[in-house]
Amino acid sequence: MNAPTLQHAAEVELNRILDIQRGAFKAEGPVALATRIDRIDRCIALLVDNQDAICEALNEDFGCRSKYATLMMDVMNSVGSLKYVRKRVKKWMKPEKRTPMVPLNFLGARACVQYQPKGVIGIMTPWNVPVNMIFSPLADVLGAGNRAMIKPSEFTPHTSDLMQKLFAQYFEESEVCVVSGGPEVGAAFSSLRLDHIIFTGATGIGRLVMKAAAENMVPVTLELGGKSPVVISEKVDINKAAESIITGKAMNGGQLCVSPDYCFVPQSKLEVFIRRCRDVAAEQFPTVQGNPDFTACINQRHFERVKSYIDEARDKGARIVPLCPPGEEFSSPEQHKIALHLIIDPDDNLACMQEEIFGAVLNIKTYHELDPVLDFINARERPLALYYFGDDKAEMQRVLDETISGGVSVNNVGMHVACDDLPFGGIGHSGTGNYRGFDGFRTFSHARSIYKEGWVNLAKLAGTLPPYGQKVENMLKSQIKK
Repeated sequence: MNAPTLQHAAEVELNRILDIQRGAFKAEGPVALATRIDRIDRCIALLVDNQDAICEALNEDFGCRSKYATLMMDVMNSVGSLKYVRKRVKKWMKPEKRTPMVPLNFLGARACVQYQPKGVIGIMTPWNVPVNMIFSPLADVLGAGNRAMIKPSEFTPHTSDLMQKLFAQYFEESEVCVVSGGPEVGAAFSSLRLDHIIFTGATGIGRLVMKAAAENMVPVTLELGGKSPVVISEKVDINKAAESIITGKAMNGGQLCVSPDYCFVPQSKLEVFIRRCRDVAAEQFPTVQGNPDFTACINQRHFERVKSYIDEARDKGARIVPLCPPGEEFSSPEQHKIALHLIIDPDDNLACMQEEIFGAVLNIKTYHELDPVLDFINARERPLALYYFGDDKAEMQRVLDETISGGVSVNNVGMHVACDDLPFGGIGHSGTGNYRGFDGFRTFSHARSIYKEGWVNLAKLAGTLPPYGQKVENMLKSQIKK
């Protein structure tokens, strides 16, 4: 079948599932606490019972991904988020008291916000942490009382097929359903009349998702990416900073949306920083090629893309520092594994400084004064994450005050994302909206304003009803003043 035919077939099937879920949502009525907890418990059981199969599927998709990396990033983090919501959702469901205007609040009037489920939520997930990127938003979606349709990435076919199979075992199609397929299915999915879509992935695709959703007035949460900067202070333990940065950069082979992309290092500390980066890499990964602990690029295309950044920088005269034993910089394209590399002071026009790396490369830029650093960061699109390493509280506050990013971790990498009590989201080209914890519960709920009248007809008492006269004039003068 050609692309239009495939997309039409996908639209028919997806609308069938959407109709089933929406009909079930309407028939159910108010979603009870017990129902929400039961659905969360089934998610936890799915993950715990099938952790070995999940590890095998992800290793098959990546070509090399440690089961421990999968258990930590995809399974443990997902279970943690689900348990976090399960423990707190009873409190979140309660009406949130608000204050009516004075003096009505003294005359029996009441106001509150009631969080209602939106209905059917669409979850479009990426390939880099494919299981967690399903369950992290799904915890909030189910906690808020919704049903879910999930479109995983086609770049992890084994994992996507496994998720489709497992969700069919643990859930009715009317509750949660996984649909697999390529770009045609993705285009059809983003065109559905869903009640909310959350998309995690590339900025270019996110723009298309938002455009398609706008046709149906579907609200969208976009979790994108960008080039996340690191600022290392002069007042810092450079060895500790290097260890945290390299540890964070090596996670998933650098294939994380919050992975450090370029790092500002004081000129005076550059060589010490590089030495410590080498030592940390050697401690954690004595070898790279053939080492199951170091994650490969997802496929050959991404291998060639990341390798091209290094090759171009080398050809243009940049200093390249491989963090691996000699001869282990690159595998064969078929194995698609690249060791960590530092590119020292690359020209800003190079591809490695223009495009999101999303791989095992860290750009290093040296500096003498903080002002140009902040100017550089602020001249570019707002990143999903920003990192500051240092012990100077005043400088740290200045970096926080004078930059804008989706989130920040201080003296560590990515920890703001691991905290379920913090919203996770971007701004501008790195995303719109957020989720996680109570913020996610609110994202996937309709905040319904409810006002209850008290025992006094204040409008009549105050003389604000026609025919107007002196009474209303006096009242307006008393209120409209500086």
